[in-house]
This record gives sequence, structure tokens and C-alpha cells, in this order.
Amino acid sequence: MLLTDAEGRDQPLVAVYRTESLRRELALVATEHGGLAHLPLRLLTADLDLRRLPAEDATASFDCDTWEDLAAARARIRDHGRVLDEWITAVKDELGIELDVDTAALLDLARDAAHGVARPAAPLTTFLAGYAAAQAGGGPEAVAEAARKAAALAARWAEESAEDPGKTTE
Repeated sequence: MLLTDAEGRDQPLVAVYRTESLRRELALVATEHGGLAHLPLRLLTADLDLRRLPAEDATASFDCDTWEDLAAARARIRDHGRVLDEWITAVKDELGIELDVDTAALLDLARDAAHGVARPAAPLTTFLAGYAAAQAGGGPEAVAEAARKAAALAARWAEESAEDPGKTTE
């Protein structure tokens, strides 16, 4: 399934492909061109039987073909951060929480738990860190300390998993 943008252009980086089909096409393209370096992606997808899905949202894909496109994409990324800040403010208001949230630290913790343990560990770990911070009296320092401890545990967990192939992470 391949996303098609509002102008009707295929967006091959916003797609779902069958692994075997991609492997077959990769081998064919590599054989035909003596390798894969510096080739356009359309060579890989040209002979695939693709079902196109029109983008309902104009922001679902965005080509960065020019410096102006890149500047616009960077602005959209900054907007994403603004939306996240607005969401955190709305959640705090809804839950009656008065706390300066270090979103970068919590997102780092979620990343560390997801990559070092398993993806579902991210929200659970951040919840537990918040709970531990509340039990420790709350406040930004308690959140930072709980996040630091949990991140250190996730790092140790990842190291142990690398040393012990029987202990898997997702």
C-alpha cells in the first residue's frame, strides 16, 4: 500500500511493502545496475504491484526537493513540538497538575525504555517514574531523579541483554 499525496504523486517512503517483493526487486535492481548506491527509489518500486491510498491529510507526506521545502519541513517539526507543549498544558489542566514538566527528559526516558527493554515499556516506565516522583514528594526534582534512575536501569537492562543473547528486547 502506497500513499499518494494531494497532487497525485506517489510517496514511496510512506508505504507498506511485502518483504519478499522488496528483496526480489532489490536483487534485480542491484544486478541490473551493478549495485544500489546512488539509484532513485523509483527503480525499486517501479515493478511492484502497488495499491495506492490517497492521503486524506495534506501533511501526511512532504517532499523536500528544495531548500525552501527543507525550511518548511523544519518549521513543521517545530510546530510538532509546539503541539506537544500545548497537549501537555491541556493534560495538566485537565488533571489539576501544577508541575513544570521536562518533556525532553521524559521522552528520553521513554526512548531508553523502548529501545533498551521493549517498546511497550516506554509508557509504563514513564508512568512508574511519575508515580515514584509523586511518592517522593513530587516536584521537578523528584521527576528528574525518578527519570534518571529509570533511564539508568534501562541502560543496564540493554547492556545485559547484549551480553546474554537469551534475554531478548523488542
